[in-house]
Amino acid sequence: MQAEAYLGLGSNLGDRRRRLREALDSISGLASDVRVSALYETQPQGFQAQPAFLNAVCRVWTRLGPFDLLDALRRVQAAGARPAFVNGPRDVDVDVLLYAGAVIDLPHLVVPHPRMCDREFVLAPLAEIAPGLVHPVRNQTVIELLRRLPFRGSVRMAGRLGEV
Repeated sequence: MQAEAYLGLGSNLGDRRRRLREALDSISGLASDVRVSALYETQPQGFQAQPAFLNAVCRVWTRLGPFDLLDALRRVQAAGARPAFVNGPRDVDVDVLLYAGAVIDLPHLVVPHPRMCDREFVLAPLAEIAPGLVHPVRNQTVIELLRRLPFRGSVRMAGRLGEV
């Protein structure tokens, strides 16, 4: 059985587009029917003294369960340098945002992603590819969540990677 999952991707070191393209190529080996948003450039949150991020969201259909998917995505991330500290610079970051409408709250995996509803760099690309998708806890669509953000305009579209 296949499950629909939404993944958030980000990079702010080196050739960010190439790093995201490589991550998506790896993800396409784990899933089928990968759909990718545009790229969005975002100023860093938390630690400010670092380069801007390129972010995107992709929707995948996968046969992997949520824990196996998380393990596989950790291997994708391990191909690059790990951030030296929380919110630090990174080659590539991949987060499970949503998985088949599931609600999971464990120390190593929380789905829906606990901060996705506060982040324009997640909601803007997610709204691009799935505006009517309903958050399984808040029971609001992605576009409603985006419109309710107290501050918008912190991201700008920065091109496309293309479909996988």
